[in-house]
Amino acid sequence: MAPFYKIFWTIRAVLYKAVFGGFGFPSYIGRPTFLLGTRRMHIGKRIRIFPGLRAECHGQGRLFISDNVSIGQNFHVIAGGDLHIESGCLISGDVFVTDIDHTFEKVNMPVFDQPDKVSPTRIGENCFLGIGARIQAGTILGDGCIVGANAVVRGIFPPHSVLVGAPARVVKRYNTECEMWERC
Repeated sequence: MAPFYKIFWTIRAVLYKAVFGGFGFPSYIGRPTFLLGTRRMHIGKRIRIFPGLRAECHGQGRLFISDNVSIGQNFHVIAGGDLHIESGCLISGDVFVTDIDHTFEKVNMPVFDQPDKVSPTRIGENCFLGIGARIQAGTILGDGCIVGANAVVRGIFPPHSVLVGAPARVVKRYNTECEMWERC
């Protein structure tokens, strides 16, 4: 007999399938904090999202989470364009990912009344984001990148890079010829 909680997961998945743009099975989303634009959210198969999800699709923004991704508690994601989290990613708790920046062109106007700037953001396959990481608009993480705890990341990073700090910088890369990690 299946554990009792899996029955609730299945019921919740059926309900989410009706309100999301796509919702693969078996996927699980713990009790969310806030969801906006669910019809533009596409959740793959075998996705595990712990409670506290805050997911927002603004304007024409779309969120794509590929298959076999695990996301920790209190994950906050904002999409203003097409934001992709590719398969095999492990995202720790309290992580923030966005493709939107606020503009500050008019000093006499509140920031929230000014237009947003959307920059492509993508988390490559098999990436690991440490607890508290902040992935800012315009960040492209190559496949297999590792982001340290509390790192603040903006930029384009090659596959198999280790990023730490605020602002984040590459401290190691995997050398495919030697099959070893090398310090930068």
